[in-house]
Amino acid sequence: MESIDPNIFRLTIFVLSIFVGYYVVWSVTPALHTPLMAVTNAISSVIIVGGLFALVASDASTTLGLISKIFGFVSVTLAAVNIFGGFLVTQRMLAMYKKKPKVQKEDKNA
Repeated sequence: MESIDPNIFRLTIFVLSIFVGYYVVWSVTPALHTPLMAVTNAISSVIIVGGLFALVASDASTTLGLISKIFGFVSVTLAAVNIFGGFLVTQRMLAMYKKKPKVQKEDKNA
């Protein structure tokens, strides 16, 4: 019996996680989106730390080190975009719950 390439298993898990993530995110009620964004920002901060380690710890003189630096840079960039976008979305959603100031109408008879 032939053995199956481990990359096939990894690809299968990756594709299944995409489907599960899609259904989990779209089934969240609107009241939970703000806490979900906070958790997403926390996860992205961990990704930034890992990307910084990949940038600093790798040796660019080797091919593997160069690939590590490239992936580290891409991960830091994408996670930073995710964090700043999450803060903007969270700020916008919290602004929806603020009471709007009442505009006083001027007296037309005066």
